[in-house]
Amino acid sequence: MAYDLIVIGTGPGGYVCAIRAAQLGLKVAVVEKRKTHGGTCLNVGCIPSKALLHASEMFDEAGHGFAALGIDVPAPKLNLPAMMKHKQDTVDANVTGVGFLLKKNKVEAFHGLGTILAPGKVQVTAADGTQQVLDTKSIVIATGSEVAQLPGVTIDEKQIVSSTGALELEKVPGKLVVIGAGVIGLELGSVWRRLGAKVEVIEYLDRILPGMDAEVAKQFQRMLEKQGITFHLGKKVTGASTEAGVSLTVEPAAGGAAETVQADIVLVAIGRRPNTEGLGLEAAGVALERGRVIINDHFATNVPGIYAIGDVVRGPMLAHKAEDEGVAVAEILAGKAGHVNYDVIPGVVYTWPEVATVGKTEEELKAAGIAYNVGKFPFTANGRARANRATDGFVKVLADKATDRVLGVHIIAAGAGEMIHEAAVLMEFGGSSEDLARTCHAHPTMSEAVKEAAMAVEKRQIHL
Repeated sequence: MAYDLIVIGTGPGGYVCAIRAAQLGLKVAVVEKRKTHGGTCLNVGCIPSKALLHASEMFDEAGHGFAALGIDVPAPKLNLPAMMKHKQDTVDANVTGVGFLLKKNKVEAFHGLGTILAPGKVQVTAADGTQQVLDTKSIVIATGSEVAQLPGVTIDEKQIVSSTGALELEKVPGKLVVIGAGVIGLELGSVWRRLGAKVEVIEYLDRILPGMDAEVAKQFQRMLEKQGITFHLGKKVTGASTEAGVSLTVEPAAGGAAETVQADIVLVAIGRRPNTEGLGLEAAGVALERGRVIINDHFATNVPGIYAIGDVVRGPMLAHKAEDEGVAVAEILAGKAGHVNYDVIPGVVYTWPEVATVGKTEEELKAAGIAYNVGKFPFTANGRARANRATDGFVKVLADKATDRVLGVHIIAAGAGEMIHEAAVLMEFGGSSEDLARTCHAHPTMSEAVKEAAMAVEKRQIHL
């Protein structure tokens, strides 16, 4: 069987790449080692975590927010099995949908481990051990990432869990310790804190959310602390024992005396690493750097006919980044001009409130020697935020001092993940803060704070 393209992996990058290539007239097949499509994102990542985040937010709101709105109800009772069913129903609907879309676009699907034997040849090893070799003109590696391991801390998915295990807990832990103050750790820590767990976060660095704007991270940490999450920054975990609960050995990152931290459940959330095991990359001659596949500006590896996208290559490990790369490489293979603008890729932390960011941080602009102006506007001064009892947070707009072109936007707010996209569109078209400030926004909306922050770049905000 000969194909124009075989995509290995059907996460967001892989299945989108396959569908776009099929739309452009290519004969396409996909190889997926899971029984279901959708990769980590749909099966054990983005989608199930958002289902639990939403459900836990509703539980928390019913227990602590309704009374202030004049809604008197008995204290809510947690039905964790039903909540987990909601999560699984959400996952099932999404992965079934991906399978339908592949069939609709006439993409042939093979389930098993895909191994590159040589340029143009992919071996598929099914779960029962049977093998077949597929011929193709081009191969796209879209195998995503896996949980990064922490030396001295063995994940058993029972007491010491990864993000996968943290989505499957059968009861609310008395105390949950999260190792890592990145997006995954804060999101899942928030879920179980709302459902009743005492949550503590241990982070090697002296701040949370590495890579995000420092002012945003500092303010957000204060909000999470008010919610009851405790942070231990500048600390490293060097060992773990599971004899009686979990005992973690924790030391100052800069060196010093060790201490013991007890927990019922420990979540290891120190990041992810490219998933390249079993692909046969070394034998095929595909070059790697620090575990990631090296690609050029057209997503091509050093081996002709082999391409790579998503978490296995450089750039942020984000599903939507992988999707855009999947579309771009499909269009390139079809003779079109596929492209991804890496300066305009939003990032969101789906906690309460949410944190959303696009473009450069203040620290990045300072390091690059770029002069800029800052406009900020707090949600305490936004009418809709007051009505919704959602006044935590602010909008920050960073604009080039000479040209006024918007270089970065950072938002902490309820619904920040939805609000960030007007900034992304503006930046994609090279817009200025004045362009945004002079765009009429409906009143009353949370998004008015984005306009006011843009106005604040020139110190002409109205409502503050």
